[in-house]
Amino acid sequence: MCSRVQRYKLTLAYRGTRYHGWQEQVYCPTWKGPIPGDGSGLPTIQSTVTAALKDVLKHDLELCGSSRTDAGVHAKGQVAHFDTPMVQIPPEGLRRAVNARLPDDIVIRSIEPVDPTFDAVSLTDRKRYQYLIWNDADKPVFCSDLAFHRWQKLDFSAMQQAASFLIGEHDFAAFSKPGHGRTSTVRTIHELSIHVRPPKVVIGVTGNGFLWNMVRIIVGTLIDVGVGQIDPQTIPDILSSRDRRRAGKTAPAHGLYLHWIRYRNSADYSPGGVAQFLHEDPS
Repeated sequence: MCSRVQRYKLTLAYRGTRYHGWQEQVYCPTWKGPIPGDGSGLPTIQSTVTAALKDVLKHDLELCGSSRTDAGVHAKGQVAHFDTPMVQIPPEGLRRAVNARLPDDIVIRSIEPVDPTFDAVSLTDRKRYQYLIWNDADKPVFCSDLAFHRWQKLDFSAMQQAASFLIGEHDFAAFSKPGHGRTSTVRTIHELSIHVRPPKVVIGVTGNGFLWNMVRIIVGTLIDVGVGQIDPQTIPDILSSRDRRRAGKTAPAHGLYLHWIRYRNSADYSPGGVAQFLHEDPS
């Protein structure tokens, strides 16, 4: 074993349906799903990938992820980092070996050596999330865990108007789940788009950071605008109120995707654009 320690940047995609989010968590009696084999913790993305890495590298390690996605949330471009002295393993060989040990709903897209100062959490410049709505009378039987089914007709013009009020720097306290623990609720949304290719509707949100459930509350509010329950002109008042009760419902987790993460001094984006998302076969 080499004494030199190397930091690696890992980019991965996953289907979050079977997992209790990204963050490793201990088993608790309130968990209603299947009990993990060793009873030590809930099934999470972090614990599953860490176990696969340890099986290949043969040492303990800490896997630090950029975004703590919630239970049921998916990712196309989650980013994490870890350190290892096993530098003699080629990155592509390591990627293939880890993927061979991962379940079919998690895949490592890339593993690359980075400077030891790289931090997947603190160096994040901006993130982009996508939310997939299946807007059709019939439910999406082949991807029910990947899209939020809304059968009502949506007024996309009103939704676009409401979205325009959310772009820029604002206090998003009204669009966050209470108990987020952040000292500031001011965030900047750089882009908020709505792309339609029936029956798919993809809402894309790019920002410098997000509060607890912020994207899902934004989506839920836009849907409420789309079905006529909220007037788009009231969005500025909802923002200024800082009152969570004024905003719309929280959209369910299973329609949400972490699309990509961008870091300072980097133009790299994770794969999977809007056009691809709209055209890919849900089956």
